[in-house]
Amino acid sequence: MTSLPVPGGAAVDDLGSALPLGPGPVRRVVSLVPSLTEALAATADGLLVGATDWCSHPAGLAVARIGGTKNPDVARIVALAPDLVIANDEENRRPDLDALRAAGLPVWVTDIRTLDQALRSLDRLLTVGCGLPRPPWLDAAGAAWAEVRPLPGAARRAVVPIWRRPWMVLGHDTFAGDLLRRLGLSLPHAEDPSRPERYPAVPLPELLAARPDLVVLPDEPYRFTAADGPEAFPGIPAALVSGRHLTWYGPSLVEAPAVLADQLARAD
Repeated sequence: MTSLPVPGGAAVDDLGSALPLGPGPVRRVVSLVPSLTEALAATADGLLVGATDWCSHPAGLAVARIGGTKNPDVARIVALAPDLVIANDEENRRPDLDALRAAGLPVWVTDIRTLDQALRSLDRLLTVGCGLPRPPWLDAAGAAWAEVRPLPGAARRAVVPIWRRPWMVLGHDTFAGDLLRRLGLSLPHAEDPSRPERYPAVPLPELLAARPDLVVLPDEPYRFTAADGPEAFPGIPAALVSGRHLTWYGPSLVEAPAVLADQLARAD
């Protein structure tokens, strides 16, 4: 595996930060993002040497665990001597990333707000950042979403909580919101110009006052279940959906359209 040549001997991540390429190929990577962990593991077996405690896919991944996405063990990551650390601007804290850079580690940060951005970002991370061939699953993901058409039915105006106590919902400029719009849903809190936040905290009475046709309840980051969530929205159909297929960008995107469409269709 050899890194692709770029001007000046540096690669540029999604935030425009230049990463100097090492003298040799990337052979050791630490991932601070569960979906990126799955993406790299599916593309290059053995390249990952460290991942967060929340990196649950692929099952049985045998790498060093380095803490959470918000509280990684910087010293442990440095001790692993990775050629590259991969992170995300939303999921990881900048002070942690700055500490890794100060320790001399190159850190590639992704910034993903839409499906199209995800496909481009993953391609650049894997091919330019890691020097890998473009993986077939990435083409399959693009093809799967290119075939998506809005779902039939009357439920279109959806509230999408991602937390409770306090209630927080999908708002402006989110990857998950882009996927749901492609499936035909309208998100009132993403379209309200008075709420520019990406994940606004909205009291339950205001959520009900939005008069949604549907409430979409993912199982992460808050684990909504049939017994925890739907009862707060009496008389409104509730769809329990896979948080991994709604919020992860990686190989799960291949099956995400079919999985989410089925789960939305089964709302009751």
